[in-house]
Amino acid sequence: MALTKVGSGGIENVTNSANATFLTIDASEQITVASEGGAVTTSIQQGIAKAWVGHATDSSQSITGDTFNVSGFTDVATGYSTHTLTNNMNTGASTYPVQCTPASQYGYHGKGDSSSVFQLRCVDSTGNSADGAKNGLVHGDLA
Repeated sequence: MALTKVGSGGIENVTNSANATFLTIDASEQITVASEGGAVTTSIQQGIAKAWVGHATDSSQSITGDTFNVSGFTDVATGYSTHTLTNNMNTGASTYPVQCTPASQYGYHGKGDSSSVFQLRCVDSTGNSADGAKNGLVHGDLA
């Protein structure tokens, strides 16, 4: 592996044994990695989760296990909770993606409420709100 530039502009052009650049870190600390074939690149910051949370299946909807960038939540109603982010997202309501994953027979959805809050909702097969295990995952740009 070779490093061709280290300085005020960042670390640029880290290459492999075939002398192909696969990693660049620019002055703004943005990390870009080449695809396996080297034809396209991706920004690491854009691809990593910015927050996650998991909930129990009981009616208390308490947070269980590991969380990241979530400072608290409010159990709004049956199957519905809002979550406060420790570090805000860069954009406002509904402009950053929130993914919900089912842990039972229920359907789920999530959305950004504002730059500091997102919501998760659990519904049954008929679309009625229902308590159930739900896990939320947030992507996008932090403020």
